[in-house]
Amino acid sequence: MAFLSSRRASRQPETEFDAFEIVAAQVVDVIATAGVVLDQANSVVRASPGAIQFGLVQNRRLIHAALVQLADEARTASGAVSRDIELETGLRRDQVFVHARAAKFGERYVMLLVDDRTDSKRLEETRRDFVANVSHELKTPIGAISLLSEAMQGAVDDPEAVQKFAESLQREAQRLANIVQELIQLSRVQGAKLSENIGELDLATVIADAVDRNAVLAEQHQIKLASSANQSVTVIGDYEMLVIAIKNLIENAIVYSGEGGQVGVGLRVVDSVAEITVTDSGIGIPEAEQERIFERFYRVDPSRSRETGGTGLGLSIVKHAAQNHRGEVKLFSKVGVGSTFTLRLPIEENQ
Repeated sequence: MAFLSSRRASRQPETEFDAFEIVAAQVVDVIATAGVVLDQANSVVRASPGAIQFGLVQNRRLIHAALVQLADEARTASGAVSRDIELETGLRRDQVFVHARAAKFGERYVMLLVDDRTDSKRLEETRRDFVANVSHELKTPIGAISLLSEAMQGAVDDPEAVQKFAESLQREAQRLANIVQELIQLSRVQGAKLSENIGELDLATVIADAVDRNAVLAEQHQIKLASSANQSVTVIGDYEMLVIAIKNLIENAIVYSGEGGQVGVGLRVVDSVAEITVTDSGIGIPEAEQERIFERFYRVDPSRSRETGGTGLGLSIVKHAAQNHRGEVKLFSKVGVGSTFTLRLPIEENQ
């Protein structure tokens, strides 16, 4: 009887834990923001996909001391406690601003919710710069379209001139369309709520899709496009956002390589970080320009960008997509030899 009584006593906490874990799982799985449930030892019982993607959890522990402190305060408080906190996250230790709330969940657990407020803090300055940049960039193709349409009206009796103006008009219209399309993409990655779109992704599949979207462009420029990204590497992220980022890197490599050149795409894992490399045999980027190439609308060679239809937004989209996935993008380039862009993404472990 003593043995059976001992077994019943030992099962009770286990049953209670299992019940709370089930409830915790149901709660955090429907949370759109970053949410975790902690036990008495501050071990993570359950974490939402947003919490993992945001980099709050590692090896079933909260990695930010300020959040651990907030959880401890919640255990002795009569209600929920909240605070605005500045954190560092990702490979680049980027600063993010969050609003964190913690409350007791039963007798033994604490639920912690974290909302990213970084965008709201930086929104006003970004909006002013963005409007100024967009106004300047749209002015050129719109002005050209207006002048060309007037020239066509004055050349109705000259079919050859009309044909020439029509071709130029088509190029400017395509340029305008490219700017609008990439503005939409940039707006999406800057204001993305990844928790609504993230899931487990095989990077080999993502890269294959990005390569396929550039196949026609590579053929037009007579560029050999080769990919050795065959190993299966799983990350948590937004599929379409990563495809667009890698597509932009490949597209840049193609248009800045001479005919008959080669662009290579690779994938490897280094210290729990997935590295996607895009290497070209193009003109290279001067060292003095390398710090600025990820800025919106910045072009190393504006005249060449006009020829290729470049908008100056592609690499900015790559940078923001990398940051959204707690990663980074690096560049090695030598003038006359070529460039290698490396998109580095952390691999989530012990999820």
